[in-house]
Formats: sequence, structure tokens, C-alpha cells
Amino acid sequence: MDAAALREMQAPIKQTYKDDPSAAIADLHAVGDFRDDGITATIDTWSGPQRAGFHPTTGGDGSDACSGDMLLQALLGCAGVTLRSVATAMSIEIRSAKLTAHGRMDARGTLGVSREAPVGMTGIEVVAEVDTDADDAKLAKLAELTERYCVVAQTLKDAPTMTVRRA
Repeated sequence: MDAAALREMQAPIKQTYKDDPSAAIADLHAVGDFRDDGITATIDTWSGPQRAGFHPTTGGDGSDACSGDMLLQALLGCAGVTLRSVATAMSIEIRSAKLTAHGRMDARGTLGVSREAPVGMTGIEVVAEVDTDADDAKLAKLAELTERYCVVAQTLKDAPTMTVRRA
């Protein structure tokens, strides 16, 4: 897809949202439950159920998915789609790309070993290595706009609220 085709595809959608801002509101969701014994949660994903459990640094044996890794995967998926969309809109040809996401977790925080240790990942970084002829200025703008329009990256700036209630 080129920039003109992208604009043509999105123009009626954007016009609808300008005319009726409420039409742009999308309710996203995820569903999970406790299907198995042990301290796990099974999350329904696009590719089927995925059981999440303890990371090895918190007592897991590595047989379950780590929700921290799943968060980075969601971030990478969103950043990748956003980068490709922005590159298309900017007429930047990307012949190939390798995307990586990295974060650091201090297990002392989530285990309650140290109140000074953060609970959660810190220093999250997304890196896109792209094969392109675009100059450094265009790549800097591409990075800036990708971060600006990446829903998951922007969501990570504000903590979600948690509610526990009776079923």
C-alpha cells in the first residue's frame, strides 16, 4: 500500500469521526479466567487460550507465559503496525524491519522483598531496525510519530485502575 491508497482508505473513516466524534470510540476488551490449578490465569487471545503464570524470577518454571512478556508483545505489535502506517503516510519505503522490545523488572518489588524496588517494568524500549533509504531526519520523525500514535505506548503512560468485586 502506498500513501495515496492509505489516505483514500482512511479518508471516509476520518470524515465520519470529524462529523460524529462518538463514532470513533472503540471499546476494547480482554477476557481471562482461572481454568487450571496453580497460580495461573488463562487469557483468551486471538490465537486461542494462553495460560500466564509466574516468571522464573518469581517462582515459575518457565512453562507458562509471562504477562510482562505479553505486555511487551502487545507494545511491539502496536508499534509495528503504527510504524508501518506512519512510514506509508510519509512515503518512506521500508524493505524489511526487525522489531524488538525490552524492559527490566526487579522481582523484589512484586515479591514484596523491598519497598524501594519498583513493581513493574522500567526502561521499556522499542527498537526498530529498518532497511530503508530514508535519511536520519526522516527516521527521527518516523520514530516521533510512531510513539505519538501508538495506542499501547501512550496507554502505558497512565496506570490502569483495578477493581475486585463479587461475581
